[in-house]
Amino acid sequence: MIEDTETIDEFLDRHAGDVEEAVRKAAAAEVMPRFRRLAAHEVDQKAGPHDLVTDADRLAEQYLTEVLGALLPGSVVVGEEAVHANPVSYEALQGDTPVWIVDPVDGTRQFVHGEPGFCMLVALARSGVLLASWTYAPARDQLATAIRGRGAFLDGERLHAGTPDPGRDLQVATSHPDYTTEDQKRGLLGLWTDGVAPRPCGSAGLEYLAVARGESDAVAFSWEAAWDHAAGLLLVEEAGGAHLTLTGEPFRIKGGNTLPFTAARDAATARRVRGLLAGEA
Repeated sequence: MIEDTETIDEFLDRHAGDVEEAVRKAAAAEVMPRFRRLAAHEVDQKAGPHDLVTDADRLAEQYLTEVLGALLPGSVVVGEEAVHANPVSYEALQGDTPVWIVDPVDGTRQFVHGEPGFCMLVALARSGVLLASWTYAPARDQLATAIRGRGAFLDGERLHAGTPDPGRDLQVATSHPDYTTEDQKRGLLGLWTDGVAPRPCGSAGLEYLAVARGESDAVAFSWEAAWDHAAGLLLVEEAGGAHLTLTGEPFRIKGGNTLPFTAARDAATARRVRGLLAGEA
């Protein structure tokens, strides 16, 4: 737990490994035992047939909420499933209290279908500033971490996003059409142009990891739920990337962003994608 005179940086020095352990234990206890073994009664719909939730989501979030809250007394947890049950809890992002932002299973559809392309996302923020993040893909046993100012790492090896290869089409993962309104689809149309190869995204967390690894050039998303973006945005930043909203400002975890927005391997690519989204190119 954090001491009275301890800073968040000092807390992370002592407890970043404890957060990693908590994520791994939540996966081992609640997620992986249900992977490819889900019973029908363990899967529900939220807003519609593409918006799924499982017992793994609920129980993993409950586990992480208890452990993370105990690690950092006085902090609060903003989790996807808790916010679904009580939307007012999302407002904790507006305050100055340390906030854990949790997506217990990012890529629930893939998880339900028995595909390994899902992950667990945890980020720590304070006053709208992202401080640390953990992206764990348990079916692949891959863990990516980032601490502000200290770099991004995948399984202990430093990540460098690099720059796109000259002359090659930009590889951009976009909001999946199953999860977007007609207006949101129109907002992404600028990417359907020469020099860009857009495709529907899978797990947002894993798409951000692909950008941080230099395997993909950018993402372009039309929604701002913090649990989908917090961990990945810091991962991309610390790997040397950048993110911009439609107005040219960085994405704000507190909300109020002008959408869509992009996160990219480098600042120049972020500016190029933002310009396409804004219809300026």
